[in-house]
Amino acid sequence: MKKYFLLLFVISLSFTLRANIRLPHILGNGMVLQQKASAKLLNDTSPTEKIKITTSWNNNNIETLADGNAGWKIDIQTPPAGGPYTITLQGENKIVLENIWIGEVWVCSGQSNMEWDYNRGIKSIKEEFDQLSKLNIRLFNVPKTTSKMPQDDLNGSWTVCDSNTLKMFSAVGYYFSKQLNKDLNIPIGLIGSNWGGTPAEVWTPGTLVENNKVLKEAATKNKPTDWWPVTPGYAYNAMIAPVVNYNIAGVIWYQGESNREAPESYTELMETLIGAWRKAWNNDFPFYYVQIAPYKYDKYNVGALVREAQTKNLSIPKGSVT
Repeated sequence: MKKYFLLLFVISLSFTLRANIRLPHILGNGMVLQQKASAKLLNDTSPTEKIKITTSWNNNNIETLADGNAGWKIDIQTPPAGGPYTITLQGENKIVLENIWIGEVWVCSGQSNMEWDYNRGIKSIKEEFDQLSKLNIRLFNVPKTTSKMPQDDLNGSWTVCDSNTLKMFSAVGYYFSKQLNKDLNIPIGLIGSNWGGTPAEVWTPGTLVENNKVLKEAATKNKPTDWWPVTPGYAYNAMIAPVVNYNIAGVIWYQGESNREAPESYTELMETLIGAWRKAWNNDFPFYYVQIAPYKYDKYNVGALVREAQTKNLSIPKGSVT
């Protein structure tokens, strides 16, 4: 009798699992999709299940089949900036993504320079709180985590930029998006993926560092700490790889202090990082960054050597430094 009930439970569970279309967390209510671009909807469901997708901006119906591994992916074309819209996914179950905006999406990455926010001491941003309701800015804060291998999902959700959510988001990212919103008058989405103290190697695919003699040797100078990762690729795998299927307009980057022990390799390191990110996204997007401040970090001004290395990276197409 126990075996009979166990069999019924397994059969019931299999039907329950078949009913679930799963989406990565980056695809959710309140998200901003890149305008006039191809947006990838993907994840998994039951094998060979038919998925129908309806987009409210044109009421088009698109159908696809899950493959034998229960994975599926479909590209939808986004319109010019606007919203709010909905996307309906219908399989054996139904998911409706609501309050979707079309505009520009930017990744904000780096170390503490990019991470710094109201809660960490930038109290002057409080002056912005009263005008946030006039701006259409949405935020996705990537949690700090690491992985030995590239991941396909991460925790998090899209939120409206208001006086509460902005306190925990990059101030540099916010001011950048405010200027974009003012100049373009379209919705702006920011993906905050940053971690104070991290050297650039952790944001670079590990194999590219390990297979490069110069970069590998420089990476050994990053001293282990309990506060942030120093192993090449560990932040990339957990905090960048899961969002490379999400189309973006570009990247803003603020980092460099943690690479001052080997400034002579920083130009090559950033060229490798930028190339890897563009390849992963299959997008030759702009990559903008800020030079580190003229601060005397150690017994001599190694910051100047890092800034020199950052200046040399201007030779990379579609890059800019301030």
